[in-house]
Amino acid sequence: MTRAIAFLFLVLQAAAAPAQDSLAVAVTDDSPSEASGAQTAEAAEAGSDLVVMSAAEADLEALKWVARPIVVFADTPADPRFSEQMDLLAARPAELVERDVVVITDTDPKAMSPLRQRLRPRGFMLTIIAKDGTVALRKPVPWDVREITHAIDKMPMRRDEMERR
Repeated sequence: MTRAIAFLFLVLQAAAAPAQDSLAVAVTDDSPSEASGAQTAEAAEAGSDLVVMSAAEADLEALKWVARPIVVFADTPADPRFSEQMDLLAARPAELVERDVVVITDTDPKAMSPLRQRLRPRGFMLTIIAKDGTVALRKPVPWDVREITHAIDKMPMRRDEMERR
């Protein structure tokens, strides 16, 4: 329960300051943005806490073949759907970490981050990106971790991962 509260606090703090460095549950990474994508991917791969970063810090190329980005877009951090989605993700982080998920948030449409330009959200949008960099799923409403993990488990690369384990 304490970890969930710490995670929620860090997420809200990140939403309020989108220019902040990468965030992980109970860990702040102050490294340069070039390295943050690789370090984030390593942290997710190593089985540590769920990694959450702002779109300004995210580099999809650094995450390619290493992590599955889940991108949560909203027009403002005060959007109730954004808050609900982040609460849902915070409720069950271990299942996401097991699937090499990295959460990327973007609540500033005026900044026009590269992710926002590529994915073109309209208001709230949840996007799951496969390890190969392709968009696997887009949803205009918050999704529970159970639904997200079910969608990820259907992906061919995830099936291969499960067979190897």
